[in-house]
Amino acid sequence: MDLQSEIEDRLSKEFGDSNIEVGVQGNHASVKVESERFDGLRPVERQRMVYSCLNELIRNGSLHAVTIVASVPKTL
Repeated sequence: MDLQSEIEDRLSKEFGDSNIEVGVQGNHASVKVESERFDGLRPVERQRMVYSCLNELIRNGSLHAVTIVASVPKTL
């Protein structure tokens, strides 16, 4: 499985039907997750939730850097 698919799969398992966008260049990724689960959380807590899905990829060197945008849907 390529890195983009692996990241999308891990985020989909954790955040279900949330809006997820992933872009990958080499071993760098940009991730956008829009989820109701982030409601009431501080930005750093939201990022920790996303990082927790990617920790294994970071530890094994598959993913070197990630930029995260973690937001609540505007309808909330």
